[in-house]
Amino acid sequence: MIPRRFGLLPLCAAISLTVAALAPDAWKVAEAGPSARGAEQGVPGHFTFASVVRRAGELAASPYQPDQAALPAFFAGLDYDQYRDIRFRRDQAIWRADSLPFNVELFPRGFLHKDRVMINLIEGGKAVPVPFKSSLYNYGKNDVPADLADTPEDLGFAGLRLLYPLNRDDVFDELAVFLGASYFRAVPQGLNYGISARGLAIDTGLKSKEEFPIFREFWLEKPDRDATSITIYALLDSPSVAGAYRFLITPGLETVIDVKAQLFFRERVKKLGLAPLTSMFFHAEDTDRFMDDFRPEVHDSDGLLIETGTGERIWRPLVNPKGLRISDFHADSPRAFGVLQRDRDFTSYQDLEAQYQKRPSALVEPLGDWGKGVVEVVEIPSDSERYDNIAAFWVPERAPAVGKPFEYNYRLRLAADPEAKLTGGRTLSTRIGGAGTAALDSSKRKFVVDFGGPNLAGLPTDTPVEAAVTASSGTLSKAVVQPNPETKGWRLFFELTPEGTGPVDLRAYLRNGNDVLSETWSFQWIRE
Repeated sequence: MIPRRFGLLPLCAAISLTVAALAPDAWKVAEAGPSARGAEQGVPGHFTFASVVRRAGELAASPYQPDQAALPAFFAGLDYDQYRDIRFRRDQAIWRADSLPFNVELFPRGFLHKDRVMINLIEGGKAVPVPFKSSLYNYGKNDVPADLADTPEDLGFAGLRLLYPLNRDDVFDELAVFLGASYFRAVPQGLNYGISARGLAIDTGLKSKEEFPIFREFWLEKPDRDATSITIYALLDSPSVAGAYRFLITPGLETVIDVKAQLFFRERVKKLGLAPLTSMFFHAEDTDRFMDDFRPEVHDSDGLLIETGTGERIWRPLVNPKGLRISDFHADSPRAFGVLQRDRDFTSYQDLEAQYQKRPSALVEPLGDWGKGVVEVVEIPSDSERYDNIAAFWVPERAPAVGKPFEYNYRLRLAADPEAKLTGGRTLSTRIGGAGTAALDSSKRKFVVDFGGPNLAGLPTDTPVEAAVTASSGTLSKAVVQPNPETKGWRLFFELTPEGTGPVDLRAYLRNGNDVLSETWSFQWIRE
């Protein structure tokens, strides 16, 4: 379970930071001296993605060696508040002096972010490292030692923040952050940070310890003056694997990140998760137990969406379980999967500060045929909204071979509604409670599922819409479907008489004769 406010601290703190203005000529590419790390470890000649691939292959051919560069005592001893008080100076943002559409700020190492991350700039096909300078930062109320200016230039950084005039032409907004292991976040126009992505997930949800690869080096391609996209290259490394990544980031009403990855495995892993997404779910209308919270719902995301290779769409509402839950969905050659925030109504959250209705949805669209495998969702018990307790990723049926390159590509779409063009019915809400009418029977569970969509809104109220409902165990009542004028959709009711405490896998969809009207609603019920 990932601490949102701590392990990914600057991602939250960064929202409150204003964008930097920049000193003239602060980041002109200079000739690299003999001690420059990029010159030592880079590839001679023109820098391309192949340069990073070559580096990854070379790393994987040798035993894993963590980068244990010394961290000065001042940075190593920072606590949460002290680290947060360090701001990248407004007059030092990369490319600001060049009046380019993208600017970059760099996070210092310290607090929980002690791994050294090297940053390089690419201009004219040449990659040149960015040296660390203590003068890049305003240290706020921290007691800064006199010798801080003597900090070595190869200290490195913790990660980077990408800025772009996303909402207004005259204001550079925070667009994306790469910080902590292989985590990265991005936002579309008008929304706030919420869900995170990762470069790779290894052994997530197993009894053995999860492995967290890190992006140990980045290369930033200098954009043109009229650029609407930016390219970032990254080198991933961990005990089991090294990899090369290319991120083509295109901001807008929908921010799109095209990801190209090539991996080299040092050893076989038990479980490989591709295109992993990480989110937070504390409680919502489907929470089948009392939550002592004034807010009706608290979550960054409310469901898992899968579009299989055959075209079936599956919606799994997320839960905050009392025990670890891991669910697999067979999805050979998947068309898409994602973790979405479908509920955009403020009244569902009633949180003026967190504004959960403004968290983006994230949809992964594989580019090319990913073959056989499953989409897996891991739901971890959580007693606080501070933690990211949801993980979702695709697991290939056959693990990649050691020593051979493994390539995959995908598009990550971040938007308020990446399903905007969907005409079929989709799940709007899931509610669970005691069954019966006059006196509720807690031994039975009533499920109330609302579906909506353009096709359902256009049906006359006398249309004979019915539901196909199945359960892996227990007994189901007759399903009832009726129009819901409040949502301009249709509502499904049914009752489950379980056998014991579960688990019970439930599935349901709406139809009119042989015409399927909605996606498949899927839910796992366990008495808690």
